[in-house]
Amino acid sequence: MKVTYPKSATTAKIKSESAFKYNKNYSDEMNGKKTAKMTVEKTNEKKDTSRTGNTGIPPENLPFPLIGTDESGKGDYFGPLVAAGMYVDENTAVFLKKIGVKDSKLLTDKEILVIAKKIKEKCHNYYSVIEISPERYNRLYEQFRSENKNLNTLLAWAHAKAIEEVLSKKECRTVISDKFGNERYILSKLQERGRKVNLIQVTKAERNIAVAAASILARDRFLEKLEKLSKNAGFTLPKGASDSVIFAGKRILKEKGEKGLLEFAKVHFKTTKELTK
Repeated sequence: MKVTYPKSATTAKIKSESAFKYNKNYSDEMNGKKTAKMTVEKTNEKKDTSRTGNTGIPPENLPFPLIGTDESGKGDYFGPLVAAGMYVDENTAVFLKKIGVKDSKLLTDKEILVIAKKIKEKCHNYYSVIEISPERYNRLYEQFRSENKNLNTLLAWAHAKAIEEVLSKKECRTVISDKFGNERYILSKLQERGRKVNLIQVTKAERNIAVAAASILARDRFLEKLEKLSKNAGFTLPKGASDSVIFAGKRILKEKGEKGLLEFAKVHFKTTKELTK
């Protein structure tokens, strides 16, 4: 199914927990005016080991303070893509462990909402949440694909923006995130503050308390926005990409058309092809 993107999609905004208004460099970059900066660096270039790399220390044993980042919504057909960053020092780590922070995938939605509320109440100046609505996600995905880039470029931009926002509130030299591609994806999107950090990217980074907290904040925002989208749709939008998702997608397609689907779903998923069968 070929989807035509409405002109109104160009006005969609990226929302963040701190009401961040992205600056001109990022705005221009996202609108294709500075595509040169977004080109992924050649893999045969020498790595900048002062800024990136695996320390050999297990994620859960990294010293504080540090910033952890994670995302939510990447595998969900409906809803936004959300990235979050969380600053954690020794005292904060004690608090996070006390309230039950761990990888959000090991928690129920109800537990996530409860723990996220406690984090936001106690650590309101320690985190940042970046939300990319389905409408804007679809437009950016098509833009990146036309430039021979993939989803990792969009993920990296969201992670980098979360890092930059946290650094605007807290000084920190160490950042850890889950590894989802070439480590230079995120590095290439960082701005002035972020270029000074040591970025550690490892698999299963959510073992680190800061990444786990970020994963909870990201999922909390995803769940909040999915609920709002469900109200707009007139029925509950399921999570993931199951048969129930296909059924819901067919209903939206029937009631709101192809343009309407853009407001609710990430249409590059294979799920979209199933809607017309």
